[in-house]
Amino acid sequence: MTTLPLVSTPRPVGARAAATCHFRCDDACSKPVPNASSNPTFAEIVAAQAARRTVLKAGGAITALVGLHAAAPAPAAAAPLAAAGLVPPPPTSGRIHGFAGIADQPAANDAVVVPDGFRWKPIISWGDPILAGAPPFDFEAQTPAAQAGQFGYNNDFTALLRHHNDNEALLVCNHEYTNDSLMFRGFTSYAAMTDDQLKVTMAAHGMSVVHVSRKDVRSAWGYRQRSRWNRRITARTPFRMTGPAAGDAMLQTAADPTGLRVLGTLNNCAGGVTPWGTVLSGEENVNQYFAVTSTPADQATAYARYGLSGTGRGWERVDPRFDTTVAPNEPNRFGWIVEVDPSDPTSTPRKHTAMGRFKHEGANVTIADSGRVVAYMGDDERYDYLYKFVSHRQFRPGPTQRAKRHNMRLLESGDLYVARFTGDGLGDGEWDGTGEWLPLVVDNTSLVPGMSVAQVLIHTRLAADLLAPTKMDRPEDVEVNPVNKRTYVALTNNTRRLPTEIDEANPRAANKHGHVLELTPVGDHSTATFTWRLVLIAGDPADPQTYFLGYDRSEVSSISCPDNVAFDAQGNLWIATDGNQLGNADGLYMMPLQGAEVGRLRQFLSMPVGAECCGPVITFDERGVLVAVQHPGEIDGATPDAVASTFPYRGNTQPRPSVIHAYRR
Repeated sequence: MTTLPLVSTPRPVGARAAATCHFRCDDACSKPVPNASSNPTFAEIVAAQAARRTVLKAGGAITALVGLHAAAPAPAAAAPLAAAGLVPPPPTSGRIHGFAGIADQPAANDAVVVPDGFRWKPIISWGDPILAGAPPFDFEAQTPAAQAGQFGYNNDFTALLRHHNDNEALLVCNHEYTNDSLMFRGFTSYAAMTDDQLKVTMAAHGMSVVHVSRKDVRSAWGYRQRSRWNRRITARTPFRMTGPAAGDAMLQTAADPTGLRVLGTLNNCAGGVTPWGTVLSGEENVNQYFAVTSTPADQATAYARYGLSGTGRGWERVDPRFDTTVAPNEPNRFGWIVEVDPSDPTSTPRKHTAMGRFKHEGANVTIADSGRVVAYMGDDERYDYLYKFVSHRQFRPGPTQRAKRHNMRLLESGDLYVARFTGDGLGDGEWDGTGEWLPLVVDNTSLVPGMSVAQVLIHTRLAADLLAPTKMDRPEDVEVNPVNKRTYVALTNNTRRLPTEIDEANPRAANKHGHVLELTPVGDHSTATFTWRLVLIAGDPADPQTYFLGYDRSEVSSISCPDNVAFDAQGNLWIATDGNQLGNADGLYMMPLQGAEVGRLRQFLSMPVGAECCGPVITFDERGVLVAVQHPGEIDGATPDAVASTFPYRGNTQPRPSVIHAYRR
């Protein structure tokens, strides 16, 4: 094995690597905010509700928030207990909950760190063969055919579905994006890539379904190569459009005049598992894949609102549908929630138009008391919105195939809403208030003046703008806690928010660290109103702007940029981070939401250099957790000839995104 030089430059404090911004979302944060509407931000809400009474209450002191933004002096070092590790309740029956939190890990530390008493092991990595005939991974000899049968790049959302027994499961992963400069030696530009290299990147996108197993509950999960259950879904896999907008003229192309059959899924970020055993996945930053060589006059406003203005990733050279002059409607065929049935490798995945089109982080469903299926969704863009879908049909319980066939159609028809928040002022010492779901489409009728149902669903952002919902700080993962039935929203950050725009739900200007929002429906999840409160305002606990549900800040871990959330059987909130702004590695954290330790955040594991923590899933025996280690070694200046990481440390000389299992010894 030849040892390659390691890049020693640490990730810049206060900024995600430029390479991540470029390859993941086409430098979205450096471009104008797509939402140019005059809809209210939380700043205007707070101005109307609480004038300048906005304060922060932490550690018994009350500090004015106005003016405490990015220009404020740096906070003191983290509290000693947080830095040294936290002491939890003793472990019970080998479950994951009882662990001593780890200390902050420097961003330059190329290691996965887990608590004492735990170990970790990779389950599967980029390039591992999963289909029959796929060759072993060879970094120096990648081909489109090989990658189409191998595990894809940059795994994000992860699901683990029990299969046959407690020691077998189906692992489902998203593959969000590729970093072409780390995949191929000598990368200089998309234009300089070979046709085969472009096709490799297309095959590395999409999703994977992998059969995994373990010896017993104390063992690590491993994958079964060439199992008949394994599947790759790529940028060229056929999908079927469903719902009211399926077949609409805006979805028709020369290659698909029906508007019903789409090839591929792109930039799949987060997702969810349905009660009937399928997996949902959100198509997010899809605009970056299109070479916008011309803009159709009748869609100019929509193109701008969806960020369609770039030169693409070179794919138009090998697949002309990614050239908007050739296929002006092709962008409309991406940006949806897709549904995949892992139990049927021959099934055709679907894209559900009834759930709206925007930069979907993901979707998670719950069953309302009425029996209707409710899905919560975030549009992951600065100043964009939070959405809810409510099915027309009721969920049919039971393991029969008849019930599953019925439930498989639940997301094809329903009502779509967008959220408006109202603050009640901080006189009660909390960041909370009320909210309402504004109807976009109800009973297959558009409630947006001047727009048809198809227009609302295909150009959902434009429709929502007309209803004056609340602009949010990048709403990402949205999930319902199975224990308390409340909904939790990860709002990662928004450094563009001005001091004049702060309010109760978005309480910081130049919001570098993000926060987590809790929604409680008034009635069941299908109703039109809710209450809300902030349960976490992230950052260094020594900073009085932070908030941990009132828990002593000297006894918690630091955290920055919440991205994904998950829950264990006790209802504890698990948070994965992306783009830590404190100079620390990203990681996975746990915060109790009930009991004596409410708000006591502690860190469970940390990521290797350059990586973010994605797709956490607590194993169904509660003894461990799976996470996706995305973009390891992705720091500025890193190349295949000067690597920043050798994760997952299995003799590889190049960093390989992987899914890992952290479990009790």
